[in-house]
Amino acid sequence: MEESSNFIHEFIKEDTAPGGAYAGMEVHTRFPPEPNGYLHIGHCKALCIDFGTAEKFGGKCNLRMDDTNPTKEDVEYVDAIKEDIHWLGFDWGDRFYYASDYFDTMYEYAEALIRKGLAYVCELSPEQFREYRGDVNTPARSPWRDRPDSESLDLFRRMRAGEFPEGKYTLRAKIDLASGNFNMRDPVLYRINYAHHHRQGDKWCIYPMYDFAHPIEDALEGITHSLCSLEFEDHRPLYDWVVSNVPIPHHKPRQIEFARLGINYTVMSKRKLRRLVEEGRVSGWDDPRMPTLCGLRRRGYTPRSIRNFCERIGVAKVSSTVEFGFLEHCLREDLNESAMRAMAVLRPVKLTIANYPEGQSEKVEVENNPNDPAAGTRQVAFSRNLYVEAEDFLPAPVPKFKRLYPDGPECRLKGAYLIRCTGCATDEAGNVTEIFAEYDPDSRGGDPADGRKVKGATLHWVDAATAVDAEVRLYGNLFSDENPDAADKDFIQCLNPDSLEVLTGCKLEAMLASAEAPADYQFLRLGYFCVDSRDSAPGRLVFNRSAALKDGFKK
Repeated sequence: MEESSNFIHEFIKEDTAPGGAYAGMEVHTRFPPEPNGYLHIGHCKALCIDFGTAEKFGGKCNLRMDDTNPTKEDVEYVDAIKEDIHWLGFDWGDRFYYASDYFDTMYEYAEALIRKGLAYVCELSPEQFREYRGDVNTPARSPWRDRPDSESLDLFRRMRAGEFPEGKYTLRAKIDLASGNFNMRDPVLYRINYAHHHRQGDKWCIYPMYDFAHPIEDALEGITHSLCSLEFEDHRPLYDWVVSNVPIPHHKPRQIEFARLGINYTVMSKRKLRRLVEEGRVSGWDDPRMPTLCGLRRRGYTPRSIRNFCERIGVAKVSSTVEFGFLEHCLREDLNESAMRAMAVLRPVKLTIANYPEGQSEKVEVENNPNDPAAGTRQVAFSRNLYVEAEDFLPAPVPKFKRLYPDGPECRLKGAYLIRCTGCATDEAGNVTEIFAEYDPDSRGGDPADGRKVKGATLHWVDAATAVDAEVRLYGNLFSDENPDAADKDFIQCLNPDSLEVLTGCKLEAMLASAEAPADYQFLRLGYFCVDSRDSAPGRLVFNRSAALKDGFKK
């Protein structure tokens, strides 16, 4: 198979070829998440690009926490990010950094810009800043642009010393107030913020803006290619301006942008995801309906399925939306090959085989995974009393129904015998409480000895005497709207009220009694399920449905 490539790889090949900007240099990338929330599937695309590109070119990738905004950042998120990246199979070795590691150096560089006449302290209020911003035909303005360098330097040092309230002053780059790129209209480099930093404590009350900090961090770490999402394309001239004008003793990294990942029926704004958590609309960041990696992991997604998804959607310059069904398709492909098969009855009704000897039990053989002969087979208990799915029985037949109904067709019990329904018992409300059937003793394994053709379906079942109880959670899309992230919509109003169905009293075959997270299974005829990593415990089994068995994705 041809090795995958994309426009980023082609740029890097040009850069590292003889005569290129980075000829003879090791490709060096970085993944710089802000520790203000948990990673989601959108971050995973960036992860695969950053770490995967380094792997492809035999280079290295740093992990750096972009902790320049202390308001929402926390060590909880740092630990979770590291766990998620390792779970996906990536590793940064000893190259783990914090943006805050460079605060002293950034401050020195800011002073250097002031002394060079390339930065000044501005005292426009936020309201004035917006008023003086200008438009495409009108330059921006600042009455403080010609403030003497010595005065700006003095004020900047006093800003650091904590002499002024928030919003009183900012440090701005002196670039071009008439630029058609608004990011170059004397952008803010530092602002006053009296927030406690999760690592620096109260050492700082001024913090660098991302557009100033990020290029410095990349250059100091020797990054060759700074790969980022498309919204930073208009910021690239400022990125280049910073690394060209501060006294960084290293080469200049090259910024390359790619389109972000969009998935339908999903929001991937950390601000919106945080709101879902804080308002209790989900059970937490790891709720299996969330697009977070910890949520997907708890739902039963595998690292291989997610990495395969990111690889197959490709890397593009134009934004697009991918079907959530394709992500599920990648999971089914993986679990179909690897998941052990098991029998579980989610909505059980008792089945009594009237002519099976009372008090007798036996073992029947079923395969563990038909796609993997090496997985072998297992013995499953069988007796007179079983559980089957309520939907596998009707008191009266309907067209094309090939399962159980009185005097209906013979049906196969998976791995066991052929049975024919003879009737049922109901309660006062008319609900079916028990199904009666007779079996063919010569059809062990589900195949009749005389080779006759069976018209009925093959049914899964669980032995009543040995069954274990479980709670099973069936998850659907968190949003009922295909595009809940649209600007003209309130994403909260798009929530799907039927995104979770909890079934109790489910009956599982005995071998599942010892199942532990992160084990995943295919429940025959029902879908793919995993043990819930938070709520399942010995004596209280909880399973999450990872994906339904039917793949609705149109390839």
